Amino acid sequence: MSQPQKRAVLNLYKTLLFLGRDWPQGYDLFRKRLHKVFLKNSEETDSKKIDLMIKHGQFVVKEIEALYKLKKYRAMKRRYYDDN
Repeated sequence: MSQPQKRAVLNLYKTLLFLGRDWPQGYDLFRKRLHKVFLKNSEETDSKKIDLMIKHGQFVVKEIEALYKLKKYRAMKRRYYDDN
């Protein structure tokens, strides 16, 4: 694995850990699953496959961020608007 890929993987891991703080099932479960996935793929040496996994991880980050924004929007909507 090249140095830029290693840096990208570490940044992705840190970002996902940061996003996991607000995970609905709890941070511990999120951290365990994240660690398990990264550990499973730690022996990968093919740079193309590593790039694909990094892109998939970035997609997951965007999806988690979208879910959190939707959750905040729904909470705000419940506060300010009547259900009827």
